[in-house]
Amino acid sequence: MTDSRDTIYADPLREAGLFTFDDNVARVFPDMIKRSVPGYTTIVAMTGLLAQRYAAPGSNLYDLGCSLGASSLAMRQNLDHRDCRIIGVDNSKAMLERCRTIIETDTHDTPVDLVCADIENIAIDNASVVVLNFTLQFIPLAQRDAVIRHIYKGLRPGGVMVLSEKVTFEDPHLDELNIALHHEFKRANGYSELEIAQKRAAIENVLLPETLATHRERMANAGFSACDVWFQCFNFASMVALK
Repeated sequence: MTDSRDTIYADPLREAGLFTFDDNVARVFPDMIKRSVPGYTTIVAMTGLLAQRYAAPGSNLYDLGCSLGASSLAMRQNLDHRDCRIIGVDNSKAMLERCRTIIETDTHDTPVDLVCADIENIAIDNASVVVLNFTLQFIPLAQRDAVIRHIYKGLRPGGVMVLSEKVTFEDPHLDELNIALHHEFKRANGYSELEIAQKRAAIENVLLPETLATHRERMANAGFSACDVWFQCFNFASMVALK
């Protein structure tokens, strides 16, 4: 399957519309996310190493909001034979169709189940690793506490949750700076001013970022014994939370 260059917002649109993970996005997603999210490749690769460290024999590993399966593959390729199962969940059929094709071409043998569902409705059971790489930010704010509590309850003692998010800053000057730096990152990766502006208009009411303090408080309230940032670049960060 050949990945295409992201030109979705290259031409003027009559209406921006809301950003959705449809077939157009699925087709260009690898290019889109590499050129839009600083540190994405590192986060995915280190997700695999975290899975290697925390995956317990006979347990489940969840990739919630799996998109095209990058984190699922990173975990799969770093596991030895521990009788684990990876469960990838996404509510986009277009994403999962492409994800399934990608998973089928991988030669590693840890089973991967793909489920089309909202992550709020998925059972978390016997989990040693749960990954949400840029997923919670698309969940309605009022539902996020319940999602994290549900994950905590489904994790085995000693398990880990990886949470990667676009974040906002309490200080308005720092927030403005990091937004500007993110836009410079996108310009450096070939996006035009029109593309940056139209993508921002399409996604601003769909992707709702929060502060790192809010994420820490939510995870502590859910019961996690420790949580903190292990990676950050501009307004994108990844956290680990331990049960």
